Amino acid sequence: MRRVVCWAAAMFISTATTAASAADDVLRICLDENLPPLSIHHRGKPGMGFDVMLGQAIADRLGKKLEIQWYESKLDEDSSPALEANALLSDGRCALVASYAFTQDGLVAPGVKTAKLPDFDGATRDDRRRRVPLGTLTPSKPYLFSTLTVVLGPGAPQRPITDIGDLAGLRLAIESGTLADAILMTFDKGRLIDDITHLIPTRGDLLGALEQGKFDATLLDNRRFDAYRAAHPESRLRPSGYSYPIGVNRGYVGLSSSAELLASVDNVLTALNASGALASLARDAGLTYLPPREPVILGDAFQKVIRSGAR
Repeated sequence: MRRVVCWAAAMFISTATTAASAADDVLRICLDENLPPLSIHHRGKPGMGFDVMLGQAIADRLGKKLEIQWYESKLDEDSSPALEANALLSDGRCALVASYAFTQDGLVAPGVKTAKLPDFDGATRDDRRRRVPLGTLTPSKPYLFSTLTVVLGPGAPQRPITDIGDLAGLRLAIESGTLADAILMTFDKGRLIDDITHLIPTRGDLLGALEQGKFDATLLDNRRFDAYRAAHPESRLRPSGYSYPIGVNRGYVGLSSSAELLASVDNVLTALNASGALASLARDAGLTYLPPREPVILGDAFQKVIRSGAR
């Protein structure tokens, strides 16, 4: 009997060791399924985008197999990217969440002890109901800078755009309640207000209206314009080449308990950046690449600009 118990114990230890070893051989990353050209996933088809390619490059360098946990982020008043990411990580759905915005608010200790999971590939009814005890988020090195850009319609005057003030006199369209709206409305104490037409984000087709010549220019996220051009290769919209000077770095976020993995990922990101591979992957994905910049974690810079109405 004693031999049987010892044999069973040995088998249990062997099985647990094998499972742990298998887990060590996998790099599991959570990606938003609808964030082109960073990441996009249609059920039944392989995932695509910059973060898919970057994740594969990192996994290869670490000698691991890449596995992706796709999830859907809800853009509503009740959603919180920080809580969604924390819940996914704390529930063990992945070790890293990609393209996480590095802001002070997004990296502080959560104000609640638990949070619901976002909808994810493979979620059950119980998964959608339960709440997950949260951990502490820790960022990697940033690998991408995201900001706003001015997009010009086909009928816009052929003149350089080097500053927001250069938009004066143009027919501007902007989505109500967005950061871009606040920037344009408060610029230089409201100098552009009379040039601005507001559209409802969920109802108006901002870039479509610009394409039709109803407006001359808009201010929106670089990534969104990249996605539009990929979906409309015949588009006559023109990039201005202007990037708003304030933006947010993006990178991976994991739990504080994943410090060793984050350190390894940081080393790979440093090597990929030095070799020019990050810019190359972005180009292949159709993403306008801007390298990370200081400050690494964005504070209240946008609020200061809006409050002052600065140029």
